[in-house]
Amino acid sequence: MRAAVWHGKQDVRVDNVPDPQIINPRDAIIKITSTAICGSDLHLYDNVIPTMQKGDILGHEFMGEVVDVGSAHRNGDSFGTPLKVGQRVVVPFTIACGHCFFCEKDLWSCCDNSNPADNQDISETLMGHSPSGLFGYSHMTGGYAGGQAEYVRVPYADTGPMVVPDHLEDEQVLFLTDIFPTGYMAAEQCDIEPGDTVAIWGAGPVGQFAIRSAFMLGAERVIAIDHREARLALAQDAGAECLNFEIVHILDALNEMTGGRGPDRCIDAVGMEAHGLSIDNLIDKAKQLTMLGTDRPHVLREAILACRKAGTVSIPGVYGGFLDKIPFGAAMNKGLSFKTGQTHVHRYLKPLLKRIENGEIDPRVIISHTLPLSDAPMAYKNFKDNQDEFRKVVLKP
Repeated sequence: MRAAVWHGKQDVRVDNVPDPQIINPRDAIIKITSTAICGSDLHLYDNVIPTMQKGDILGHEFMGEVVDVGSAHRNGDSFGTPLKVGQRVVVPFTIACGHCFFCEKDLWSCCDNSNPADNQDISETLMGHSPSGLFGYSHMTGGYAGGQAEYVRVPYADTGPMVVPDHLEDEQVLFLTDIFPTGYMAAEQCDIEPGDTVAIWGAGPVGQFAIRSAFMLGAERVIAIDHREARLALAQDAGAECLNFEIVHILDALNEMTGGRGPDRCIDAVGMEAHGLSIDNLIDKAKQLTMLGTDRPHVLREAILACRKAGTVSIPGVYGGFLDKIPFGAAMNKGLSFKTGQTHVHRYLKPLLKRIENGEIDPRVIISHTLPLSDAPMAYKNFKDNQDEFRKVVLKP
């Protein structure tokens, strides 16, 4: 089959690779009908997430048709809901067993069993405990082949994939795999109250869903912060007030817009590769280039300083290592609450599908390009270098 394969920093190729096979009874093989490039895939493209290996298949946002299932699905002894050949499914990017301590508490991205033991040593060294496995996202999170391919093996397929209605097209439900639940969980973690002002750093795909989710959850005002005019225009279309960090001083602007109190809730939808020309950002970039630092957490610093006292900072943006010069004194003395984590996608699939069917949101609005899988190398390069135009790319194998 053909697949988008990582060969090193900024080197993605579409290669011929072996077809996936059923390995465990709960597995399924999915023929991919639609897959997408995620903003967090750029962290792999830039080689700032450790433990990638040459030949790894990329992609964690995908859906398609079930073409084969393991014996547990056929024999009626599956743990969850068995799949049948021919069903059309969306697949959560987080892999979860469905029966460990964390899965039973609805904390799917913390699954104890989906990250293989030989990879847990890596993640436990870096993080203290191993998170769940993820599709196409380094050997620290399981080394699983991703879905930017013609076919993919899905472990624990009786727990993860959700069958989707025939009357909805792929593009309406594809983002249930990751970025819609991620943006929604980021907003939900804010515990938004009536009258709240929510500031969101990053108006990329996750930020766009966070904006719309914040309004759905009752925010009175949403302020979007970015420097790309096309993204800010899309945020404005959703009802957000917009700030361009290349034009205004964000802390001053937020204070002025909130009467000096600061936003009630702040969302960092950027993560480890924040852009900007502030002194701290330039120092972060120099440290990263010289291997003296891992992440560029300018946005997190700014969100902590901006957030009102006793407010909440929600962090869906991906971080990979150790962060320098975080103003934790400000966080402690202001009494801030922090909520973060990989998305518990399984928790949100059915509720968000219902919102789509009810017409409360149309996820297709964020798509800028639909391209063949063969164009993946070009799409990655343009997504990195030309995000005003290449906002969100859907690939068709």
